[in-house]
Amino acid sequence: MSNSIVIIPTYNEIENIEAIIRAVFQLPKQFHVLVVDDNSPDKTGACVIGLQEEFKGRLFLETRTEKAGLGTAYIHGFKWAIAKRYDYIFEMDADFSHNPTDLLRLLKACENGADVAVGSRYKKGVNVVNWPLYRVLLSYGASFYVKMITGMRVHDPTAGFVCYKRHVLEHINLDSVRFVGYAFQIEMKFRAYLKNYRIEEVSIIFKDRVLGKSKMSSSIISEAIWGVLSMKLRSLFQKNRF
Repeated sequence: MSNSIVIIPTYNEIENIEAIIRAVFQLPKQFHVLVVDDNSPDKTGACVIGLQEEFKGRLFLETRTEKAGLGTAYIHGFKWAIAKRYDYIFEMDADFSHNPTDLLRLLKACENGADVAVGSRYKKGVNVVNWPLYRVLLSYGASFYVKMITGMRVHDPTAGFVCYKRHVLEHINLDSVRFVGYAFQIEMKFRAYLKNYRIEEVSIIFKDRVLGKSKMSSSIISEAIWGVLSMKLRSLFQKNRF
């Protein structure tokens, strides 16, 4: 039984899913993998089912009825992982923008005292490969904005490559998390920050996907801009519920 589970949310990731699963299982540390698939039309879920016999007891699949957002997919996975009593619970994209070998570095940070380890693109400059300039400026600008509004000293608050110790997720009210897009990543770190958990950033190199399509949209950007401000206000005036 592994003490570490990697949650990978998917929607139409048939071009990447088998390769990313195999890459995780080739690491010297034994991780388990939970794929949370939103009933992908391209049969991503069916591919995972086909691999489960080969990786019995290590590869798991939760299939939701429809595409319902990144945040709710992770919440679903968090609750599943908490129920199974995993000590270290990871978020990772399916598209190789996060290097699976960096899972070991995030795990080490948590084993050495961090409550939350963040795979950071901006801890040491800007470590992003194959993004157009406007995406870099948008992401870096969003990080500065979030730090200014929330007071968090996290260089990459929108990062989606994260390790949580189980007790952090157990003490966050997951049912009250509002954001479903990329702002979900900000809200989770902010809630951990408000509870004085130790958040440590681990510098990584982020590479844009080669296969498949990005899920970024204007509504996701809008949620991040306006949502962060409302989140901060709620944290001030609705402390008990937040």
